Amino acid sequence: MSTNAYPKAITALLLVDPYNDFLSDEGKLNRPARAVADATGTVGNMRRVLAAVRAAGITVFYVPHHRATPDDFAGWKHLSPYMAGAHRVQPFAAGSWGGEWHPDFMPQPQDVMATEHFGSSGFANTDLDHQLRRRGMEHLIMIGMLANTCIETTAKFGAELGYHITLVKDATAAFSPEAMHAAHEINGPTYAHVILTTDELLPQLQAAS
Repeated sequence: MSTNAYPKAITALLLVDPYNDFLSDEGKLNRPARAVADATGTVGNMRRVLAAVRAAGITVFYVPHHRATPDDFAGWKHLSPYMAGAHRVQPFAAGSWGGEWHPDFMPQPQDVMATEHFGSSGFANTDLDHQLRRRGMEHLIMIGMLANTCIETTAKFGAELGYHITLVKDATAAFSPEAMHAAHEINGPTYAHVILTTDELLPQLQAAS
């Protein structure tokens, strides 16, 4: 890849679900992901990517999951197993500490906040595509949680909408090594244009600045 692969005028970082419930030690979903996250260095790599993106002048888009309430799905039909499980656990509950941003990933005034997604895709039934296109974005760098659910589904949806997709495979995590492997080694190559590590990405972001 050339050193100008991420021109800042058309590149966006999609920061997916950086909530306490995922990234903080006492979060509801932290323990299931902790083994993979610790082995991968997920939180540290997310910090590094975010800092490099900000230094390069690349726009950060927050892609937040819906903050749960007990009556979210009243009257809904055909809930997916993923949504039904989340409803039982109530991750990122509205008004709770778990539904607040991890302190290392607090939004800044220049960042763009997409509307919250109910399922795995940050694009479905949100304004993310509209926000990106209004700003002329074409290249999407994906980091956050989880690799095989919201990252994969948002990235795949983005690819089908015509965006250039970069997966940063050590700036995400999953609930098992098998899920991480599937996300980056099996499914990722079918839709992502680039799959790399934080160490491989950072020099290119520095070149973009």
